[in-house]
Amino acid sequence: MATAHFINTRIKAGVWHGDLTGAGQEQPLLQVTHLGQPLPQVNCTYDAAHDVWQVAVPIPAAMIADGVHSFLITDQSGVTLDRFTLIAGAPVAEDLRTEISALRGELEVLKKAFRAHCAES
Repeated sequence: MATAHFINTRIKAGVWHGDLTGAGQEQPLLQVTHLGQPLPQVNCTYDAAHDVWQVAVPIPAAMIADGVHSFLITDQSGVTLDRFTLIAGAPVAEDLRTEISALRGELEVLKKAFRAHCAES
């Protein structure tokens, strides 16, 4: 499954969804882990019309908590196919994503000021 990869990933109603392409028609053996512990359920349904496996992973409520939580999706050989992250609760000050979000906000302010300056000139 070396060429397999996920497209159209999303989380809705506590369930991570993704379309696995390039995996062939035989059901893939996938494992999703959080902090090294496997999640109890990974559902795969083959969509022959689009030649993809629709994968659904219910996220146990016990694994949703404050902080940053990463989940790894691997195939039977241990190759990481994808990952998803949940961030909940108060933002962690050292979290790079928080810093990027703050920088984006500051960039928007600078862009507005620059445009106003150019309009005056």
